Amino acid sequence: MAATDINTVRATIEKRLNDEFRVGPTIPLVFNNVPFDASTVDQYIQCVTSFGSSEYLTQQAPNSSTTATNLVVGLVIFNIYTEQGLGAGANFAICKRLRDLFNRITVSDVRFDPPVGPEIFQSNPEGKFQTQVRITFELYEALVP
Repeated sequence: MAATDINTVRATIEKRLNDEFRVGPTIPLVFNNVPFDASTVDQYIQCVTSFGSSEYLTQQAPNSSTTATNLVVGLVIFNIYTEQGLGAGANFAICKRLRDLFNRITVSDVRFDPPVGPEIFQSNPEGKFQTQVRITFELYEALVP
């Protein structure tokens, strides 16, 4: 039986984002399955959290009181949108804040790897300049008997 509540992991990531981007220059955040009208803002961040393959690190013997351990792996994708025609500076400043927020840290037992990006996207929503930052993460899941 899985011991990790993936909604807790997702909430950990989203809380960290909310705490960072609700102070100073605030930037709207968009999460999975939340309605959002991008035409009303000049800049925003879309956060997509997904969970990939996991692997057994230790096995639990039948009728044993030992704990088995899994490695749970995930990916956070940040799509950063800023006003088109102003250059990459404002967009890259947001990317730096995101990279600094998650770069090689551990938060609530979730270990974040070094970020990849920002990568510039050529096809983007009308009137927006888009980059993407991707960060893989992992956590150890203890399976209790």
